Amino acid sequence: MKKNVSMKSAIAFGVSALLTFSPVHAQDDDAKYATDLLKVGTEAPDFRLHTPDGKTLSLSDYKGRYVVLDFWASWCPDCRKDAPNVVATYEKYKDKGIAFIGISFDTKKEHWINAIEQYRMQYPQVSELKKWHDTVISDLYRIKWIPALYLIDPEGKIVLGTVLSEKLNAKLAEVTEKE
Repeated sequence: MKKNVSMKSAIAFGVSALLTFSPVHAQDDDAKYATDLLKVGTEAPDFRLHTPDGKTLSLSDYKGRYVVLDFWASWCPDCRKDAPNVVATYEKYKDKGIAFIGISFDTKKEHWINAIEQYRMQYPQVSELKKWHDTVISDLYRIKWIPALYLIDPEGKIVLGTVLSEKLNAKLAEVTEKE
């Protein structure tokens, strides 16, 4: 009888683990955190933000290209965890015509620059250097959770809004396959 209970416990644990780490769970993160993001087909709002060296960068500078917007912050544990995935995605697609722009919600320039270097974010980075909820960009893109990612098409329309880098990877594979 005791063996039977242990076997049932082991099976229940295994099923629970599978459900916890399955793609269904990942989809739940978008259902939970990405519901307010701009919808597919929406015109991506233009912005003008500053790079660490003070230059101005605008989304409109990238018109005619696919663009990934990577919303993150150095103080965000989920962002730090996902940064290597986003950087790997950049490395995979940078030579396929996909541009990336990192948009940080850091308030301290030194923390922002240190994180860019630590995670080897070679793509352009911008920030308002204000608290997340005080930024214009968070309102424009309806960012309620980070990390958050958008894929914008060459015409400036939203193709994808997600909090999951694996969804971005899948969409980029689909988009570059068509090209």
